[in-house]
Amino acid sequence: MCVGTRGQRYRYVGPPEPKALVRACGDGRSIRSSADFGEWVSALPFDELAEPFTFVVDGGGVLRLAPRRSEHVVCAGGGEVLSAGEMSFREKSGHWVVEEVSNQSTGYCPDVCSWPAVAEALDRIGMHRPSGFTHEVVFRRCRSCQELNIVREEDFVCVFCGEDLPQEWNVSEPG
Repeated sequence: MCVGTRGQRYRYVGPPEPKALVRACGDGRSIRSSADFGEWVSALPFDELAEPFTFVVDGGGVLRLAPRRSEHVVCAGGGEVLSAGEMSFREKSGHWVVEEVSNQSTGYCPDVCSWPAVAEALDRIGMHRPSGFTHEVVFRRCRSCQELNIVREEDFVCVFCGEDLPQEWNVSEPG
């Protein structure tokens, strides 16, 4: 359910080790235009284009990209995000398009309702995109044991303690 979550900011909720890498590794490449994307993608090794990339939409609505094995918190420069996940691209008729995009980020655990931020960032740079996440990941925090869960097949039950999980996104609750 996506009531009242449009424009929500997600803080990093993952382990502390990746966040410690932020200063050492820099952050993701900000993509503000199709020219930015073209410059960034042309500098990549060909084999790197075969895998999805780590992405975040930062607090200012700017798309940031980094290689797949990058941590989302590093890509975001340690800040809050409007969405995060993985994104793959392909060239179609001489133009780059988003082929697949998910909200798969266990560091930020964004709700599926974060899609509008992704759509707006991609529309701003003029990149053709799907109408929504091509793979949705549902994250919930168990209110009993406080563990983070990925809900599979709409089974809202904690895999750690067996308690029911809330229907609404609650990852930012203390854990």
